[in-house]
Amino acid sequence: MTESTLTTAVFRGLPDLLSANLGGRALLCSDDFFASMDNLVKAEEPLWDADAYTDRGKWMDGWEPRRRRSPGLDWCILKLGVAGDLSGVDIDTRHFLGNAPPFATLDAVCAPEDATGEWLRDHADWIPVLDEVALERGGHNVFALKALAGATHVRLCITFPAGGVARLRVHGQPRPRPVSAGHRADLASVTRGARALACSDSFFSKMDNLILPNRPAHMGQGWETRRSPVPRLDWVTLALSEPGLIDEIVLDTCHFKGNYPTGARVEGLYWPGAPAHLLSQGAPWEPVLHDTPLGPDQEQACMVPHPGPWTHLKLTILSDGGVARLRAYGRPTSRAPADDDALLQQLNGLSEAAATEAFTRCCGARRWVRAMVAARPFLSRAMLFGEAERLWWRLGDGDWREAFTHHPRIGADVASLRARFAPTADWSSGEQAGVQGADDATLRALAQGNQEYEARYGHIFIVCASGLSAADMLGRLRRRLNNEAAVELRIAAGEQARITRLRLEKLHP
Repeated sequence: MTESTLTTAVFRGLPDLLSANLGGRALLCSDDFFASMDNLVKAEEPLWDADAYTDRGKWMDGWEPRRRRSPGLDWCILKLGVAGDLSGVDIDTRHFLGNAPPFATLDAVCAPEDATGEWLRDHADWIPVLDEVALERGGHNVFALKALAGATHVRLCITFPAGGVARLRVHGQPRPRPVSAGHRADLASVTRGARALACSDSFFSKMDNLILPNRPAHMGQGWETRRSPVPRLDWVTLALSEPGLIDEIVLDTCHFKGNYPTGARVEGLYWPGAPAHLLSQGAPWEPVLHDTPLGPDQEQACMVPHPGPWTHLKLTILSDGGVARLRAYGRPTSRAPADDDALLQQLNGLSEAAATEAFTRCCGARRWVRAMVAARPFLSRAMLFGEAERLWWRLGDGDWREAFTHHPRIGADVASLRARFAPTADWSSGEQAGVQGADDATLRALAQGNQEYEARYGHIFIVCASGLSAADMLGRLRRRLNNEAAVELRIAAGEQARITRLRLEKLHP
């Protein structure tokens, strides 16, 4: 992992609020004799040219004041592209070796939008967010910052004998201005706090570019996937800045001419705080914008037939290629799908004891049940089913085995087990309906296979039997008897998760 990749990973999901791509700029500095302060905010990685010189000396891609002959500080005041809650900083000294500063500090302030560098120099009440730190020459210097909400400007100070800094990256969560009543905003813009979460591929250029403001200067400032020898679907998932009703999607293929996708679709779901890994693994996405043809190097505005509300979007491009920007125009809303869903209203309104009983019908792991009771309110069915799975996979082996004990053995007489499994007996009978019409030979083989399975693994054979015949179940049982114990336990846990999902769907007011 390169240093640049490592730094990106540390701040994943937290944009560089100072980037020129977001409108960040340098306002004033003590001196930039050798290299301009404007370089500090460039989005591009710093360059090195061994043979490049100017009439002032060696050309450097960064900010470099002249050599200081007396103690003191050199400083640079910069305006963030979007105000935000600061989290971390990268004081990047790449290519500055014999001319790197030994120490640095960072201050921040919440100031008026139109504050000048001179006013900030003379009147701002700067708040230290990074105390003096020693800098490594020629590389990244990554530090956590003291919390400051809604910062608008920062001041970098470097100490005697000063030196050069290639880039200054100030990462944090954007804090945009509220959308006025009745007005629309791009809820997929990073300047409002939207985030690119995951994608199938970003070989040529990264997914984060999709949600940048302004149109790109060149093709490398969009999202582009590698070529595929066979048609495929590439995708990227986005967290909107806030829950909203989307009325227009704009797909921009700016600069993509021979490598634009032939089409795209957009899907959405409502699940505040959804984990990125679950959204890329079979999440219940719903249509927002159906398959839409795309053309080269153009903005395409599409009215949305399914406005939501949504908290996340998934862009899928038809075959590989590049998209420069995605805009999702709409209005923030406080309404959630649960407001019109009788099942969710019932679950959210149950007492703790009643909710415990309801979730126990779905899964017998007590820790899972307690976690589900505590996770309420569920604001959508996507959130209900997603939290059920997330909480399930956070449990341990013992919890999974506890859940297995609430199932009858497949092939057994369900009626004789009704008393023991009263809370789930009616559902278990339905889930095993494929066994009821089996011939005696298959049932005997199932019973014998279950005995062998339980002796080998220490728990009963778990399979989501809905829609399976007795012969299907027997075939799966025999195949799974070849698995190692640790592998089989996780397979059984996966089957339990599917069963739990079906049972959650069967809950009703």
